[in-house]
Parts: sequence; C-alpha cells; structure tokens
Amino acid sequence: MTNSQLTPGIVPGRLSSESYCENFADHAPPLDAQEARIAADRCFFCHDAPCTEACPTEIDIPLFIRQISTGTPEAAAKTILSRNILGGMCARVCPTETLCEGACVRMESEGNPVQIGALQRFATDTLMARQSHPFTRAAQTGKSVAVVGAGPAGLACAHRLAMKGHTVTIYDAHAKPGGLNEYGIASYKAPGNFAQAEVGWLMQIGGITLVENWMLGREGDGDLEGLLGEYDAVFLGMGLSGVNALRIEGEARDNVTPATEFIAELRQASDLATLPIGRDVVVIGGGMTAVDAAVQSKLLGAENVTIVYRRSRAEMPASDHEQHHALDAGVRIIEHAAPVAVHGNGAVREVEFAYTKNGPDGLEKMEETFRLKADQCFKAIGQSLGATPEAIKLAGGKIAVDGAGRTSVSRVWAGGDCAVGGEDLTVTAVAEGRDAAEDIHLFLMGA
Repeated sequence: MTNSQLTPGIVPGRLSSESYCENFADHAPPLDAQEARIAADRCFFCHDAPCTEACPTEIDIPLFIRQISTGTPEAAAKTILSRNILGGMCARVCPTETLCEGACVRMESEGNPVQIGALQRFATDTLMARQSHPFTRAAQTGKSVAVVGAGPAGLACAHRLAMKGHTVTIYDAHAKPGGLNEYGIASYKAPGNFAQAEVGWLMQIGGITLVENWMLGREGDGDLEGLLGEYDAVFLGMGLSGVNALRIEGEARDNVTPATEFIAELRQASDLATLPIGRDVVVIGGGMTAVDAAVQSKLLGAENVTIVYRRSRAEMPASDHEQHHALDAGVRIIEHAAPVAVHGNGAVREVEFAYTKNGPDGLEKMEETFRLKADQCFKAIGQSLGATPEAIKLAGGKIAVDGAGRTSVSRVWAGGDCAVGGEDLTVTAVAEGRDAAEDIHLFLMGA
C-alpha cells in the first residue's frame, strides 16, 4: 500500500465509472473519410511548403494531403511513414500548433490552418487498420546492431536499420516497449493501447528482437563494452531516467512525487477507479508533463488543481494550446512563483511559494510568499540523464553527438532525449533515430 493510499484526502474512485470513461476518451476523435476529404481540400499544396520545413521529420505534407484528396489514404500513409515510422503517434501527440499547422499559410492569412495532424492520423490509422506494413527488408547484410531504449528514437532507428537488412536487438529497461509513448503521455491523447499497437505494427518489418527489463550498466544485465563486443554498432536512445529535484525544505515529505511517475502509473492502470488522487493537487513546472499531470488529476476527480510556474505563461514550455486545454479542464495556472518549502506533518499539507521577477541577473525570488493547500504535489521541472558509461562524453548533462548522432566512442551513436539537441518531442526523437540509422548503415557498409 502506497503512502498516498494511507493519507486522508487521497482516495480512489472519486467519480462514477461513466465519468472515467468520458473523461479519458479520445480527446481528439478521428476524421471519417468524408471529413478528411473536406479537410484536405483546404490545402494550397504549396511548392515550397512551410509546413514541411517546420516538421522535424520533413514529411512531404502537401503530397500526402493531395493523396488523401484523391482517395488514396494508404499512399498518403506511406509518404508519412517513409519519413516518420511513428507517424500515427505523432499525429496524436505532436504540438502541431507550433510546428506544421503553426507554419501553414492558411494560419497566417485566416488564423485557421489545415488540419494536418488530423489528416496524418486519418492516413496512418487507415493503413494500420488493414494490418499491412508498407516496407520490406532488404537482403540481410550479416551486420548486427544493439539499440538501447525502445522509445521513439530507438524504435525509429531499429526499424530503419532492419529495413536496410541489418539484424537489430532492442534492449529496454521497462516491461513494455514504447518509452514515453507508453509511459509518459496523457492517456486521453492515445487511448485504446495505441502505443503497443503501433510498436507491434512497426515490428512487422522483421529482423528486430526485443529484450525487456534490461538496463545498461545494471548488474546482471550488460554494459557498453559488452555490447560493442557482441554487435557491430550500438545506438543509445534510453531517454532521461532521472528527475530534477526541487532542492527545497520538505521535499522528501510523503506525496511529493515526480509527475512522470504519476503519469506512468495512470497509463498502466487497468481500472482508473483504483488510482488514488487528492482533493488539492499542486503541480510545479510549466512544460507538457506538468499540463498532462494537472489535467489528468482533474479528470480523476481532484477538486482543486494548480500549476505553478516560476516565469510568465508566455515563457512556459507548454504551448498556448496545451495551456488553454488545462484551463478548459478547470486547472488554475499561477505564473511568476517558485517553490521555497513543503510544509506538513509527515505528508505534504501546503506548498510555499515566493513570487518572482526578472532582474538584471536573471530570475529573482521576492520576499513575499504565499502558500497553497496540497495533499498531493507533483514535480515536473525536467528530467536528467541517468548513469552512462564513463567513456561517453557529455555536454550540458546529455550525451554529446555530432550532426549524425555519433558519440565520442567509436561505433556508438545516440539520439532522442538522452542526446544533445533532443527537444523532448516524439517527432524530434524519431528524426534523430532515423538519421542515426542512416549513418550507421553507411558505416557498416563501408561507405
């Protein structure tokens, strides 16, 4: 039994079973065929499409939308997947409002972009529903690659290498593959076990073996030296396993937990009515994880949920779209406040914050403070890299890589959140895993 289950005010089953189903249903229902054709007809099919330039995976967006408009969604899906093999998940979780749709010319002229994300989902869902895989493996090369991490970067890398004929083994620390797609996003963004369905579909390429519950450097598992002795190349895509600390008095009190742990527990819950949630929830941070934790707390039945961010709302890493989604769900956002202490007798009862302002030397805490009642507090102030082999050079707390993902160690590449340049986005991780695979392939073939 967890501490939260022993704390008054933090209880499961705050809502009716019908409310759980309604609250955690798909928050962006898919387009049907007619709706997709109508949405596709709004595209100008720009020659120098700014939407494509804004996409980290450089999907040819005008082409796939034209293919939808001509009644060939499977062809559209192949156009998408040839650049982004996790195009189905990205259609659900990408911040399209700041990427492709934000760059759409209709957004500039009308304030109403083409529904690129929804159209991408329509195409990829259509293809996946038919259980067909649009790519085939090349002749086997006899080369083998170890991929550490079954998140977006690792999966994209593994698929591209397998497609080129190499034999790939993916090692992952969790019981299920998928990384943040499985454990780190709001449940209502990808319901219906979509993350696992997409991994299963991706594995249809063949040539990929998955080893679960295996952590690099953990006693009894294996280390980098061992992988290099067994495989021709290694790709590191294990993400960020550490959680940044608040470094304030009382942080160790009960029910002050990482938001990532809460989201992962919720994602794996078979019955949301068994998941305890407090009456008064405080989330510290301003990114997507903070929003996902806050909104889902509200959807589980928390009465008062507050996001507190140390800077202004305009500076929050979470997009305006996500912020408004939180506000619409009944979450309060307090800006310009930083935590200074957690108060309580064993468990958190209040979180104390100091107001902040921008000074000549950066952000400054003011003397005036206030307290928020809280029986649960979630930390969402970023993650850090876990243990890495000593031989791997780091930069800014992440693995240092060149443009193709090469690390300081020969025959070792890295990409995704664990590497410099990762933007904590599924689509960016996919691009980095894909591009590293291309470079690994050239290396293995002696090009």
